[in-house]
Amino acid sequence: MNQRYVIWAGVAVVIVIAIFYALSAGETTEQYVEKVQKERGRQFKYLRYNADSPLTDEQKNELDQLHHYPIDPDYRVKARIVPVTNRVILEIPLTDGSVEKYVKHSYAEFTVAGSNERLLLLQSVKEQDKRKFFLAFADETSADETYGGGRYVDVKLDGQHTAIIDFNMAYNPYCAYNPDYACPIPPRENLLEIPIRAGEKNYSK
Repeated sequence: MNQRYVIWAGVAVVIVIAIFYALSAGETTEQYVEKVQKERGRQFKYLRYNADSPLTDEQKNELDQLHHYPIDPDYRVKARIVPVTNRVILEIPLTDGSVEKYVKHSYAEFTVAGSNERLLLLQSVKEQDKRKFFLAFADETSADETYGGGRYVDVKLDGQHTAIIDFNMAYNPYCAYNPDYACPIPPRENLLEIPIRAGEKNYSK
């Protein structure tokens, strides 16, 4: 076998391993699945038992589970963060017709389900941790398998210009459970033309 080929093959293996550890933070697949399941259990308990839950007492009594897609590590992606040159304040429409102010902060560029995507990251004007961002998105499953008003993912920088976006952690806004709540609507930049079959599905009463 050509020695140069062996060297390049070894380099490729190292790169693959490096990418895996960068995405998994050293976790095994089993540990990652357990972490996601734990977070989903926390969300269920909050909705079912917490006094601040958006659910009515009747809904709480009827809730026995939340519906999610199977956990798929391929929907946990590493994104390149591209700062917005002119960071302006955006008034994001809410479902009740009011608006909420966010900073138009950065774009996240990544590949998911074989598609190159670019989503806008917002930052609440009230956010104290400047490494945390709010990602509201809709996709081809919206209004069918998932909530029509889109879903949310919490994003945090894991490097100077990178962040992990975990769609397995995508969750419904409060208005998906109770229309009395007002929730931010995903900006037009975040309307994906592909299905994201990861995270929380539509709430069924």
